[in-house]
Amino acid sequence: MHLGSAAVPRTLAGPGADCPRCLFSQGPGKTRYGGPACDGGSGLVCPARPEPLAVIPCVVSQWSVWSGCAEPCKTTYRVRRRHVIQEPRNGGEACPPLEERAGCVEYWTWQGTECKQSLIPALITTGGFGKARKKRATADGNERAGYCVEFQLVAIMPGCLHSHHSYTHWMQYLREGHTVCVECQHPALDSRSLHCYGDGSGSKNNQLLHWQAVGNPRCKGTWKRIRQLDTCSCPSVHSFLFI
Repeated sequence: MHLGSAAVPRTLAGPGADCPRCLFSQGPGKTRYGGPACDGGSGLVCPARPEPLAVIPCVVSQWSVWSGCAEPCKTTYRVRRRHVIQEPRNGGEACPPLEERAGCVEYWTWQGTECKQSLIPALITTGGFGKARKKRATADGNERAGYCVEFQLVAIMPGCLHSHHSYTHWMQYLREGHTVCVECQHPALDSRSLHCYGDGSGSKNNQLLHWQAVGNPRCKGTWKRIRQLDTCSCPSVHSFLFI
């Protein structure tokens, strides 16, 4: 009687078994390679390898529109948000911040009445910004006659001395007791009230008013309004703009 060739017994490969065609690398940040079970010819059958896991990054929505100011009549903030559409999986890129805040000032109450000037800090920046702003106003046809106000600096916070960015160097030259000239021009010139907010109009003589430098929230202080100049002649030194 003819006997067929004996079948080679096949056993499941255990830990450390020699089945090179089935070996695969698995670890943080590495792709897991899959495939069918193999027969290395030694009678060993390796377990089927898992299918590769897709790396899925976080997906977020577009930003919402900016909210209104958190509070009227004071320097505060506005907010915009976005939400997560797809959570990251399998080592995918993490989600970015879901909220952003930006500085904000609202000069009218939620009931539609104008804020009191004494409650509002004047937001100022260097006068060198004025030329570019005037050019834009002329090009847009929005140029309106402005004015200037002279103030005497009374108190200056130490934070003004720590203004290291190129656009904040001017803050380091503020000195208590000096007279400064601040120009009100478009677009800071409000079309309804025809003045810049924080200019101290309506304040009492020698009343302390608040100002804050734009670009460095630690640079702020107080000053007293001296007079308003309908024709601006601010010197190049100690010349500023209402924002």
